[in-house]
Amino acid sequence: MSELFLYELKDLWKSYSNGSKTVEVLRGVDFCVKGGETIAVTGPSGVGKSTLMHILGLLDRAGGGTLLLDGVDVLTLSDAERARLRNSRIGFVFQFFQLLPEFTSLENVIMPGLIAGEDPRSLRERGLTLLHEVGISHRASHRPGQLSGGEQQRAAIARALIMNPDVLLADEPTGNLDPATGKEIEALMRKLNESRKTTLIVVTHNASLSAAMDRRVGLVDGKLEELQ
Repeated sequence: MSELFLYELKDLWKSYSNGSKTVEVLRGVDFCVKGGETIAVTGPSGVGKSTLMHILGLLDRAGGGTLLLDGVDVLTLSDAERARLRNSRIGFVFQFFQLLPEFTSLENVIMPGLIAGEDPRSLRERGLTLLHEVGISHRASHRPGQLSGGEQQRAAIARALIMNPDVLLADEPTGNLDPATGKEIEALMRKLNESRKTTLIVVTHNASLSAAMDRRVGLVDGKLEELQ
Protein backbone atom coordinates (compact mmCIF):
# COMPACT_ATOMS: atom_id res chain seq x y z
CA MET A 1 0.00 0.00 0.00
CA SER A 2 1.39 3.40 -0.93
CA GLU A 3 1.81 5.96 1.82
CA LEU A 4 -1.13 8.36 2.07
CA PHE A 5 -0.05 11.97 2.32
CA LEU A 6 -2.09 14.86 3.66
CA TYR A 7 -1.14 16.96 0.62
CA GLU A 8 0.10 15.76 -2.76
CA LEU A 9 1.00 18.34 -5.40
CA LYS A 10 1.65 16.99 -8.87
CA ASP A 11 2.81 19.24 -11.73
CA LEU A 12 0.97 22.20 -10.19
CA TRP A 13 0.91 25.38 -12.27
CA LYS A 14 -0.27 28.93 -11.71
CA SER A 15 0.07 31.99 -13.93
CA TYR A 16 -1.30 35.52 -14.02
CA SER A 17 -1.95 37.86 -16.91
CA ASN A 18 -0.23 41.25 -16.65
CA GLY A 19 -1.57 43.17 -19.60
CA SER A 20 -0.30 41.38 -22.70
CA LYS A 21 2.25 39.43 -20.65
CA THR A 22 1.72 36.14 -18.81
CA VAL A 23 3.64 35.70 -15.57
CA GLU A 24 4.22 32.08 -14.52
CA VAL A 25 4.38 31.90 -10.72
CA LEU A 26 4.29 28.12 -10.16
CA ARG A 27 5.86 25.98 -12.86
CA GLY A 28 5.07 22.34 -12.26
CA VAL A 29 5.37 22.01 -8.47
CA ASP A 30 5.72 18.44 -7.18
CA PHE A 31 5.54 18.16 -3.40
CA CYS A 32 4.14 15.90 -0.67
CA VAL A 33 3.27 16.68 2.96
CA LYS A 34 2.77 14.07 5.67
CA GLY A 35 0.25 14.56 8.45
CA GLY A 36 1.81 16.18 11.53
CA GLU A 37 4.86 17.59 9.73
CA THR A 38 6.14 21.12 10.21
CA ILE A 39 7.43 22.79 7.04
CA ALA A 40 8.93 26.21 6.34
CA VAL A 41 8.56 27.68 2.85
CA THR A 42 11.22 30.28 2.11
CA GLY A 43 12.32 32.44 -0.80
CA PRO A 44 12.59 36.10 -1.84
CA SER A 45 9.55 38.35 -1.88
CA GLY A 46 7.45 38.05 -5.00
CA VAL A 47 8.36 34.50 -6.01
CA GLY A 48 4.91 33.08 -5.27
CA LYS A 49 5.03 31.78 -1.71
CA SER A 50 1.74 33.40 -0.70
CA THR A 51 0.16 32.23 -3.96
CA LEU A 52 1.17 28.68 -3.11
CA MET A 53 -0.32 29.03 0.39
CA HIS A 54 -3.58 30.40 -1.03
CA ILE A 55 -3.82 27.39 -3.33
CA LEU A 56 -3.08 24.96 -0.48
CA GLY A 57 -5.71 26.76 1.61
CA LEU A 58 -8.31 26.55 -1.19
CA LEU A 59 -8.48 30.35 -1.37
CA ASP A 60 -7.23 30.29 -4.97
CA ARG A 61 -7.25 27.75 -7.78
CA ALA A 62 -4.23 26.40 -9.59
CA GLY A 63 -4.13 26.79 -13.35
CA GLY A 64 -3.20 23.16 -13.93
CA GLY A 65 -1.94 19.97 -12.35
CA THR A 66 -3.26 18.01 -9.38
CA LEU A 67 -3.74 19.00 -5.75
CA LEU A 68 -4.80 16.14 -3.49
CA LEU A 69 -5.97 16.66 0.08
CA ASP A 70 -6.26 13.26 1.77
CA GLY A 71 -6.46 11.70 -1.68
CA VAL A 72 -9.23 14.00 -2.96
CA ASP A 73 -8.42 16.24 -5.94
CA VAL A 74 -9.68 19.56 -4.60
CA LEU A 75 -9.22 21.26 -7.97
CA THR A 76 -12.28 19.37 -9.21
CA LEU A 77 -14.55 20.53 -6.37
CA SER A 78 -17.16 23.26 -6.65
CA ASP A 79 -16.68 26.59 -4.86
CA ALA A 80 -19.23 25.56 -2.21
CA GLU A 81 -17.50 22.22 -1.60
CA ARG A 82 -14.13 23.97 -1.34
CA ALA A 83 -15.53 26.47 1.15
CA ARG A 84 -16.91 23.71 3.40
CA LEU A 85 -13.62 21.82 3.23
CA ARG A 86 -11.61 24.95 3.93
CA ASN A 87 -13.65 25.88 7.01
CA SER A 88 -13.59 22.40 8.50
CA ARG A 89 -10.05 21.20 7.78
CA ILE A 90 -7.74 24.19 7.25
CA GLY A 91 -6.74 26.91 9.71
CA PHE A 92 -5.11 30.19 8.69
CA VAL A 93 -2.75 32.56 10.49
CA PHE A 94 -1.74 35.83 8.83
CA GLN A 95 0.96 38.45 9.36
CA PHE A 96 -1.54 41.19 10.25
CA PHE A 97 -3.81 38.99 12.42
CA GLN A 98 -7.09 39.73 10.53
CA LEU A 99 -9.15 39.93 13.72
CA LEU A 100 -12.53 41.69 13.56
CA PRO A 101 -12.13 44.88 15.65
CA GLU A 102 -15.72 45.10 16.89
CA PHE A 103 -15.66 41.64 18.50
CA THR A 104 -13.90 40.34 21.62
CA SER A 105 -11.06 37.83 21.51
CA LEU A 106 -13.43 35.00 22.34
CA GLU A 107 -15.96 36.10 19.73
CA ASN A 108 -13.21 36.24 17.10
CA VAL A 109 -12.00 32.77 18.06
CA ILE A 110 -15.42 31.12 17.74
CA MET A 111 -16.46 32.94 14.55
CA PRO A 112 -15.60 30.06 12.15
CA GLY A 113 -17.79 27.72 14.20
CA LEU A 114 -20.68 30.17 14.23
CA ILE A 115 -20.40 30.47 10.44
CA ALA A 116 -20.58 26.67 10.24
CA GLY A 117 -23.76 26.66 12.35
CA GLU A 118 -22.32 24.96 15.43
CA ASP A 119 -23.83 25.27 18.90
CA PRO A 120 -22.74 28.62 20.44
CA ARG A 121 -22.49 27.23 23.98
CA SER A 122 -20.19 24.40 22.93
CA LEU A 123 -18.15 26.80 20.82
CA ARG A 124 -17.74 29.17 23.75
CA GLU A 125 -16.37 26.35 25.91
CA ARG A 126 -13.95 25.29 23.18
CA GLY A 127 -12.94 28.88 22.57
CA LEU A 128 -12.15 29.51 26.23
CA THR A 129 -10.11 26.29 26.32
CA LEU A 130 -8.13 27.42 23.28
CA LEU A 131 -7.51 30.89 24.70
CA HIS A 132 -6.16 29.19 27.83
CA GLU A 133 -4.01 26.93 25.63
CA VAL A 134 -2.44 29.90 23.84
CA GLY A 135 -1.97 31.79 27.10
CA ILE A 136 -4.50 34.65 26.92
CA SER A 137 -7.63 33.35 28.66
CA HIS A 138 -7.49 36.47 30.83
CA ARG A 139 -8.01 38.57 27.66
CA ALA A 140 -11.13 36.74 26.43
CA SER A 141 -13.40 39.78 26.80
CA HIS A 142 -10.94 42.28 25.30
CA ARG A 143 -11.24 43.57 21.75
CA PRO A 144 -8.24 43.46 19.35
CA GLY A 145 -7.47 47.16 19.87
CA GLN A 146 -6.91 46.43 23.56
CA LEU A 147 -4.39 43.64 22.87
CA SER A 148 -0.67 43.72 22.12
CA GLY A 149 0.56 42.38 18.79
CA GLY A 150 1.60 39.10 20.38
CA GLU A 151 -1.76 38.72 22.10
CA GLN A 152 -3.56 39.39 18.83
CA GLN A 153 -1.53 36.70 17.09
CA ARG A 154 -2.27 34.25 19.91
CA ALA A 155 -5.99 34.98 19.48
CA ALA A 156 -5.61 34.49 15.72
CA ILE A 157 -3.92 31.11 16.30
CA ALA A 158 -6.75 30.07 18.63
CA ARG A 159 -9.27 31.07 15.95
CA ALA A 160 -7.37 29.02 13.37
CA LEU A 161 -7.65 25.95 15.62
CA ILE A 162 -11.31 26.24 16.70
CA MET A 163 -12.52 23.77 14.03
CA ASN A 164 -9.76 21.26 14.89
CA PRO A 165 -8.19 21.50 11.42
CA ASP A 166 -5.81 18.96 9.93
CA VAL A 167 -3.43 21.69 8.78
CA LEU A 168 -2.45 25.15 9.95
CA LEU A 169 -1.20 27.50 7.20
CA ALA A 170 0.74 30.48 8.53
CA ASP A 171 1.86 33.31 6.23
CA GLU A 172 4.65 35.33 7.91
CA PRO A 173 3.15 34.77 11.39
CA THR A 174 6.02 36.62 13.13
CA GLY A 175 6.53 39.28 10.45
CA ASN A 176 4.62 41.99 12.34
CA LEU A 177 6.11 41.23 15.75
CA ASP A 178 9.27 42.24 17.59
CA PRO A 179 11.96 39.52 17.82
CA ALA A 180 11.18 38.49 21.42
CA THR A 181 7.44 38.19 20.76
CA GLY A 182 8.19 36.37 17.51
CA LYS A 183 10.17 33.76 19.46
CA GLU A 184 7.19 33.29 21.78
CA ILE A 185 4.86 32.69 18.82
CA GLU A 186 7.39 30.33 17.28
CA ALA A 187 7.52 28.29 20.51
CA LEU A 188 3.74 28.33 20.78
CA MET A 189 3.23 26.96 17.26
CA ARG A 190 5.75 24.19 17.85
CA LYS A 191 4.06 23.32 21.15
CA LEU A 192 0.63 23.16 19.49
CA ASN A 193 2.00 21.00 16.69
CA GLU A 194 3.45 18.57 19.21
CA SER A 195 0.34 18.42 21.40
CA ARG A 196 -2.30 18.41 18.64
CA LYS A 197 -0.35 16.74 15.78
CA THR A 198 -1.69 19.46 13.48
CA THR A 199 0.34 19.81 10.30
CA LEU A 200 2.04 23.21 10.15
CA ILE A 201 3.15 24.92 6.94
CA VAL A 202 4.76 28.32 7.41
CA VAL A 203 5.84 30.95 4.87
CA THR A 204 8.57 32.95 6.56
CA HIS A 205 11.67 35.11 6.18
CA ASN A 206 12.44 34.49 9.87
CA ALA A 207 15.56 32.31 10.04
CA SER A 208 14.82 31.17 13.61
CA LEU A 209 11.27 30.12 12.77
CA SER A 210 12.43 28.37 9.60
CA ALA A 211 15.12 26.44 11.49
CA ALA A 212 12.54 25.28 14.06
CA MET A 213 10.54 23.38 11.42
CA ASP A 214 11.07 19.71 10.52
CA ARG A 215 11.63 20.55 6.85
CA ARG A 216 12.63 23.63 4.91
CA VAL A 217 11.80 24.13 1.25
CA GLY A 218 12.61 27.00 -1.07
CA LEU A 219 10.49 28.27 -3.94
CA VAL A 220 12.93 28.75 -6.83
CA ASP A 221 11.94 29.45 -10.42
CA GLY A 222 8.41 28.32 -9.74
CA LYS A 223 9.34 24.98 -8.14
CA LEU A 224 9.94 23.76 -4.60
CA GLU A 225 13.38 22.55 -3.61
CA GLU A 226 14.29 20.79 -0.36
CA LEU A 227 16.83 22.75 1.72
CA GLN A 228 19.30 21.42 4.26
